[in-house]
Amino acid sequence: MIFNRLTHFFGHGTGLRFYATAEKSALASLRKKTGYTFANCKKALEMHSNDLAKAEKWLQEQAQAMGWSKATKLEGRNTTQGLIGILVRNNIGAMVEVNCETDFVARNQSFQKFVQTASAACVQYMNQVESDANLTKVGLNSEALKQIKLEDGKSLGDHLALMIGTVGENASLNRAVCYKAPESINLTGYVHPAPIDEVPSDVPQFGKYGSILAFKQTSSDSNVEVAKKVCQHVVGMKPARIGDKTRDEPAKDKDDETCLIYQEYLADPSYTVAEVLEVNHVEVVDFQRFECGEKAKTEDENVRAVN
Repeated sequence: MIFNRLTHFFGHGTGLRFYATAEKSALASLRKKTGYTFANCKKALEMHSNDLAKAEKWLQEQAQAMGWSKATKLEGRNTTQGLIGILVRNNIGAMVEVNCETDFVARNQSFQKFVQTASAACVQYMNQVESDANLTKVGLNSEALKQIKLEDGKSLGDHLALMIGTVGENASLNRAVCYKAPESINLTGYVHPAPIDEVPSDVPQFGKYGSILAFKQTSSDSNVEVAKKVCQHVVGMKPARIGDKTRDEPAKDKDDETCLIYQEYLADPSYTVAEVLEVNHVEVVDFQRFECGEKAKTEDENVRAVN
Protein backbone atom coordinates (compact mmCIF):
# COMPACT_ATOMS: atom_id res chain seq x y z
CA MET A 1 0.00 0.00 0.00
CA ILE A 2 2.75 2.40 1.01
CA PHE A 3 4.83 1.29 -1.98
CA ASN A 4 1.90 1.99 -4.33
CA ARG A 5 1.51 5.51 -2.94
CA LEU A 6 5.21 6.22 -3.40
CA THR A 7 5.09 4.79 -6.90
CA HIS A 8 2.15 6.98 -7.76
CA PHE A 9 3.81 10.08 -6.33
CA PHE A 10 7.29 9.61 -7.82
CA GLY A 11 6.34 7.89 -11.05
CA HIS A 12 7.60 4.36 -10.39
CA GLY A 13 10.70 5.46 -8.47
CA THR A 14 12.03 7.94 -11.04
CA GLY A 15 12.21 10.77 -8.49
CA LEU A 16 13.99 8.60 -5.97
CA ARG A 17 16.52 7.52 -8.57
CA PHE A 18 16.97 11.09 -9.74
CA TYR A 19 17.65 12.30 -6.20
CA ALA A 20 20.15 9.51 -5.59
CA THR A 21 21.89 10.20 -8.91
CA ALA A 22 22.12 13.92 -8.18
CA GLU A 23 23.52 13.15 -4.73
CA LYS A 24 26.15 10.83 -6.20
CA SER A 25 27.01 13.40 -8.85
CA ALA A 26 27.55 16.11 -6.23
CA LEU A 27 29.67 13.75 -4.17
CA ALA A 28 31.78 12.77 -7.18
CA SER A 29 32.26 16.42 -8.19
CA LEU A 30 33.32 17.43 -4.68
CA ARG A 31 35.78 14.56 -4.37
CA LYS A 32 37.31 15.31 -7.77
CA LYS A 33 37.64 19.02 -7.04
CA THR A 34 39.01 18.79 -3.48
CA GLY A 35 40.71 15.40 -3.35
CA TYR A 36 39.31 14.72 0.12
CA THR A 37 38.00 11.33 1.27
CA PHE A 38 34.58 9.90 0.44
CA ALA A 39 33.51 10.11 4.09
CA ASN A 40 34.56 13.75 4.51
CA CYS A 41 32.92 14.87 1.28
CA LYS A 42 29.71 13.01 2.14
CA LYS A 43 29.63 14.62 5.58
CA ALA A 44 30.21 18.09 4.09
CA LEU A 45 27.34 17.69 1.63
CA GLU A 46 24.99 16.37 4.29
CA MET A 47 25.79 19.31 6.58
CA HIS A 48 25.13 21.84 3.81
CA SER A 49 22.13 20.30 2.01
CA ASN A 50 24.18 19.27 -1.04
CA ASP A 51 25.38 22.85 -1.64
CA LEU A 52 28.71 22.24 -3.39
CA ALA A 53 30.16 25.71 -2.75
CA LYS A 54 29.38 25.67 0.97
CA ALA A 55 30.55 22.07 1.33
CA GLU A 56 33.86 22.85 -0.37
CA LYS A 57 34.41 25.93 1.81
CA TRP A 58 33.75 23.90 4.95
CA LEU A 59 36.18 21.18 3.84
CA GLN A 60 38.92 23.73 3.15
CA GLU A 61 38.42 25.35 6.54
CA GLN A 62 38.57 22.00 8.31
CA ALA A 63 41.64 20.95 6.34
CA GLN A 64 43.36 24.25 7.12
CA ALA A 65 42.67 23.89 10.83
CA MET A 66 43.91 20.30 10.84
CA GLY A 67 46.91 21.33 8.75
CA TRP A 68 47.98 24.00 11.25
CA SER A 69 47.50 21.53 14.09
CA LYS A 70 49.57 18.91 12.28
CA ALA A 71 52.23 21.47 11.35
CA THR A 72 52.57 22.54 14.99
CA LYS A 73 52.96 18.95 16.16
CA LEU A 74 55.56 18.11 13.50
CA GLU A 75 57.51 21.37 13.78
CA GLY A 76 61.17 20.76 14.52
CA ARG A 77 61.46 17.44 12.73
CA ASN A 78 64.32 17.41 10.21
CA THR A 79 63.47 18.25 6.61
CA THR A 80 66.47 17.35 4.45
CA GLN A 81 64.62 16.05 1.39
CA GLY A 82 62.42 18.03 -1.00
CA LEU A 83 62.49 19.83 -4.32
CA ILE A 84 63.77 22.95 -6.06
CA GLY A 85 61.09 24.83 -8.00
CA ILE A 86 61.84 27.24 -10.84
CA LEU A 87 59.64 29.54 -12.87
CA VAL A 88 60.87 32.06 -15.44
CA ARG A 89 58.13 34.27 -16.81
CA ASN A 90 59.19 37.04 -19.20
CA ASN A 91 61.59 39.32 -17.29
CA ILE A 92 61.05 37.68 -13.89
CA GLY A 93 62.54 34.46 -12.57
CA ALA A 94 62.25 32.69 -9.23
CA MET A 95 63.90 29.64 -7.68
CA VAL A 96 62.61 28.26 -4.38
CA GLU A 97 63.59 25.35 -2.16
CA VAL A 98 60.85 23.45 -0.31
CA ASN A 99 61.92 20.68 2.06
CA CYS A 100 60.23 17.62 3.55
CA GLU A 101 61.27 14.67 5.70
CA THR A 102 61.35 11.88 3.11
CA ASP A 103 61.91 11.41 -0.59
CA PHE A 104 58.60 9.52 -0.66
CA VAL A 105 56.72 12.75 0.15
CA ALA A 106 58.86 14.69 -2.36
CA ARG A 107 57.24 12.48 -5.01
CA ASN A 108 53.76 13.18 -3.65
CA GLN A 109 51.49 15.14 -6.00
CA SER A 110 50.29 17.48 -3.23
CA PHE A 111 53.88 18.34 -2.30
CA GLN A 112 54.91 18.92 -5.91
CA LYS A 113 51.86 21.11 -6.50
CA PHE A 114 52.84 23.23 -3.49
CA VAL A 115 56.37 23.66 -4.88
CA GLN A 116 54.81 24.98 -8.10
CA THR A 117 52.52 27.26 -6.08
CA ALA A 118 55.50 28.66 -4.15
CA SER A 119 57.45 29.28 -7.38
CA ALA A 120 54.53 31.15 -8.96
CA ALA A 121 53.97 33.13 -5.74
CA CYS A 122 57.59 34.33 -5.79
CA VAL A 123 57.22 35.49 -9.40
CA GLN A 124 54.04 37.36 -8.45
CA TYR A 125 55.87 38.90 -5.49
CA MET A 126 58.62 40.19 -7.80
CA ASN A 127 56.01 41.94 -9.92
CA GLN A 128 55.58 44.34 -7.01
CA VAL A 129 59.30 44.96 -6.46
CA GLU A 130 60.65 48.20 -7.87
CA SER A 131 63.60 47.81 -10.20
CA ASP A 132 66.04 50.05 -11.99
CA ALA A 133 68.15 49.76 -15.13
CA ASN A 134 70.22 46.95 -13.61
CA LEU A 135 69.32 43.38 -12.78
CA THR A 136 67.46 43.25 -9.47
CA LYS A 137 68.04 40.24 -7.24
CA VAL A 138 66.02 39.38 -4.14
CA GLY A 139 66.87 36.76 -1.53
CA LEU A 140 64.00 35.45 0.60
CA ASN A 141 64.42 33.42 3.77
CA SER A 142 61.88 31.06 5.28
CA GLU A 143 59.91 33.66 7.24
CA ALA A 144 59.73 36.07 4.31
CA LEU A 145 58.42 33.29 2.07
CA LYS A 146 55.66 32.37 4.52
CA GLN A 147 54.35 35.94 4.46
CA ILE A 148 53.82 36.12 0.68
CA LYS A 149 50.12 36.50 -0.08
CA LEU A 150 48.40 34.54 -2.85
CA GLU A 151 45.40 35.53 -4.93
CA ASP A 152 43.03 33.63 -2.62
CA GLY A 153 44.02 35.95 0.24
CA LYS A 154 45.94 33.26 2.12
CA SER A 155 49.68 33.30 2.70
CA LEU A 156 52.22 30.73 1.53
CA GLY A 157 52.46 29.78 5.19
CA ASP A 158 48.73 28.94 5.18
CA HIS A 159 49.13 26.78 2.08
CA LEU A 160 52.19 25.11 3.62
CA ALA A 161 50.17 24.11 6.68
CA LEU A 162 47.41 22.75 4.47
CA MET A 163 49.93 20.68 2.53
CA ILE A 164 51.51 19.35 5.74
CA GLY A 165 48.07 18.25 6.89
CA THR A 166 47.61 16.43 3.58
CA VAL A 167 50.98 14.61 3.34
CA GLY A 168 51.26 13.91 7.08
CA GLU A 169 54.88 14.87 7.66
CA ASN A 170 56.83 18.05 8.33
CA ALA A 171 57.73 20.36 5.46
CA SER A 172 59.35 23.78 5.27
CA LEU A 173 59.87 26.72 2.96
CA ASN A 174 63.64 27.05 3.06
CA ARG A 175 64.77 29.86 0.75
CA ALA A 176 64.26 31.54 -2.58
CA VAL A 177 66.13 33.77 -4.97
CA CYS A 178 64.26 35.98 -7.43
CA TYR A 179 65.33 38.11 -10.39
CA LYS A 180 63.75 41.02 -12.20
CA ALA A 181 65.52 41.96 -15.41
CA PRO A 182 65.46 45.02 -17.67
CA GLU A 183 64.96 44.64 -21.42
CA SER A 184 68.70 44.28 -22.04
CA ILE A 185 68.97 41.13 -19.90
CA ASN A 186 67.36 37.71 -20.40
CA LEU A 187 66.62 34.98 -17.87
CA THR A 188 66.53 31.21 -18.17
CA GLY A 189 66.29 28.33 -15.70
CA TYR A 190 67.04 24.63 -15.49
CA VAL A 191 66.15 21.81 -13.09
CA HIS A 192 67.70 18.37 -12.73
CA PRO A 193 66.48 15.80 -13.37
CA ALA A 194 64.85 17.59 -16.28
CA PRO A 195 61.20 16.79 -17.14
CA ILE A 196 60.82 13.93 -19.59
CA ASP A 197 58.07 15.73 -21.51
CA GLU A 198 58.13 19.29 -22.78
CA VAL A 199 56.85 21.68 -20.11
CA PRO A 200 55.15 24.98 -21.11
CA SER A 201 57.25 28.02 -20.20
CA ASP A 202 54.59 29.37 -17.84
CA VAL A 203 54.44 26.15 -15.76
CA PRO A 204 56.89 25.88 -12.82
CA GLN A 205 59.45 23.08 -13.07
CA PHE A 206 60.90 21.15 -10.15
CA GLY A 207 63.82 18.83 -9.43
CA LYS A 208 66.56 18.06 -6.92
CA TYR A 209 68.90 20.70 -8.38
CA GLY A 210 68.20 24.02 -10.06
CA SER A 211 69.84 27.11 -11.48
CA ILE A 212 68.84 30.46 -12.92
CA LEU A 213 71.02 32.35 -15.37
CA ALA A 214 70.85 36.04 -16.23
CA PHE A 215 72.53 36.79 -19.55
CA LYS A 216 72.95 39.28 -22.37
CA GLN A 217 72.99 38.50 -26.08
CA THR A 218 75.68 40.60 -27.70
CA SER A 219 74.39 40.01 -31.22
CA SER A 220 71.02 40.00 -32.92
CA ASP A 221 71.03 36.19 -33.07
CA SER A 222 68.99 34.40 -30.43
CA ASN A 223 71.12 32.07 -28.31
CA VAL A 224 68.63 31.12 -25.64
CA GLU A 225 69.42 27.42 -26.07
CA VAL A 226 73.12 28.07 -25.48
CA ALA A 227 72.25 30.02 -22.34
CA LYS A 228 70.10 27.13 -21.13
CA LYS A 229 73.02 24.75 -21.72
CA VAL A 230 75.22 27.03 -19.60
CA CYS A 231 72.49 26.95 -16.97
CA GLN A 232 72.68 23.17 -17.10
CA HIS A 233 76.46 23.44 -16.78
CA VAL A 234 76.05 25.50 -13.59
CA VAL A 235 74.01 22.69 -12.04
CA GLY A 236 76.52 20.02 -13.04
CA MET A 237 79.82 21.81 -12.41
CA LYS A 238 78.89 23.97 -9.40
CA PRO A 239 80.93 27.12 -10.16
CA ALA A 240 81.33 29.63 -7.31
CA ARG A 241 81.50 32.79 -9.43
CA ILE A 242 81.50 33.96 -13.04
CA GLY A 243 85.13 35.06 -13.21
CA ASP A 244 86.69 38.07 -14.89
CA LYS A 245 89.26 37.71 -17.65
CA THR A 246 90.85 41.02 -16.70
CA ARG A 247 91.50 39.89 -13.10
CA ASP A 248 91.26 36.09 -12.86
CA GLU A 249 93.72 33.64 -14.30
CA PRO A 250 92.74 30.11 -15.30
CA ALA A 251 93.20 27.74 -12.37
CA LYS A 252 96.41 25.70 -12.65
CA ASP A 253 94.75 22.76 -10.99
CA LYS A 254 91.54 22.05 -12.89
CA ASP A 255 90.06 20.30 -9.86
CA ASP A 256 90.12 23.63 -8.04
CA GLU A 257 88.36 25.64 -10.73
CA THR A 258 85.67 27.85 -9.26
CA CYS A 259 85.29 30.42 -12.05
CA LEU A 260 82.51 29.60 -14.49
CA ILE A 261 84.31 30.99 -17.53
CA TYR A 262 87.41 28.81 -17.06
CA GLN A 263 85.61 25.52 -16.47
CA GLU A 264 85.47 22.87 -19.17
CA TYR A 265 82.10 23.17 -20.89
CA LEU A 266 79.90 20.33 -19.67
CA ALA A 267 78.28 19.71 -23.07
CA ASP A 268 81.67 19.60 -24.84
CA PRO A 269 84.79 19.47 -22.59
CA SER A 270 87.06 20.36 -25.51
CA TYR A 271 85.96 23.97 -24.99
CA THR A 272 85.90 26.23 -21.95
CA VAL A 273 82.70 28.04 -21.01
CA ALA A 274 84.39 31.32 -21.94
CA GLU A 275 85.05 30.07 -25.48
CA VAL A 276 81.46 28.90 -25.89
CA LEU A 277 80.11 32.23 -24.65
CA GLU A 278 82.38 34.21 -26.96
CA VAL A 279 81.53 32.21 -30.09
CA ASN A 280 77.80 32.45 -29.39
CA HIS A 281 77.85 36.13 -28.36
CA VAL A 282 76.47 35.46 -24.87
CA GLU A 283 77.54 37.30 -21.72
CA VAL A 284 76.67 35.92 -18.28
CA VAL A 285 75.49 38.66 -15.92
CA ASP A 286 74.69 36.54 -12.86
CA PHE A 287 73.71 33.03 -11.84
CA GLN A 288 72.41 31.16 -8.83
CA ARG A 289 72.49 27.44 -8.08
CA PHE A 290 70.39 25.54 -5.52
CA GLU A 291 70.92 21.97 -4.39
CA CYS A 292 68.14 20.46 -2.33
CA GLY A 293 69.17 19.86 1.27
CA GLU A 294 72.51 21.65 1.03
CA LYS A 295 73.54 23.76 4.00
CA ALA A 296 73.56 27.25 2.59
CA LYS A 297 73.34 30.64 4.21
CA THR A 298 70.35 32.44 2.85
CA GLU A 299 70.46 36.19 3.02
CA ASP A 300 67.48 37.88 4.63
CA GLU A 301 65.04 39.61 2.36
CA ASN A 302 67.31 41.97 0.50
CA VAL A 303 66.98 43.85 -2.75
CA ARG A 304 70.12 44.78 -4.60
CA ALA A 305 71.15 45.69 -8.12
CA VAL A 306 73.52 43.34 -9.93
CA ASN A 307 75.85 45.40 -12.09
